[in-house]
Amino acid sequence: MLLLNASYEPLTTVPLRRAILLVLREKAEVVHSDATGAVFHSTTVSLRVPSVIRLRRYIRVPYRRRVPLTRVALMRRDGYHCAYCDKRAETIDHVIPRSRGGQHVWENVVAACRSCNHRKADRLLDELGWKLNVTPTVPRGIHWRLIGETHNDPLWAPYMARVRV
Repeated sequence: MLLLNASYEPLTTVPLRRAILLVLREKAEVVHSDATGAVFHSTTVSLRVPSVIRLRRYIRVPYRRRVPLTRVALMRRDGYHCAYCDKRAETIDHVIPRSRGGQHVWENVVAACRSCNHRKADRLLDELGWKLNVTPTVPRGIHWRLIGETHNDPLWAPYMARVRV
């Protein structure tokens, strides 16, 4: 379920159970119900399954200097494409290998397919005559709070368009 701030700015995604609790405790309201029309019933309440909920009170989101480097975030940054051959990426690779002093930072890590990662091993790109298809950078913007969500609900589109990429 997509959770919006009181200003309709996307905040994050929440599990169904959390979304229902926020609505029942009147901390959030349903903006859009699930397209399937599913309904939860209890002895006293019937509630349509939400797809998008909005907090009733605005919350200030603290500024984070850097997005944490995780495998999921890296794959999303690189679009699940190998930085060397553009095939589907399954692994991560350090451009300057850690065994040669490379650091585990955004600027030195890229997504790679298994074969390219295996062929590169602990060598530098100059030694292989390879070039990167992309320049590794630190991702910026509020949209990185939504990393874990792969749901493509069409009801989310108007709110996701407000996210600065």
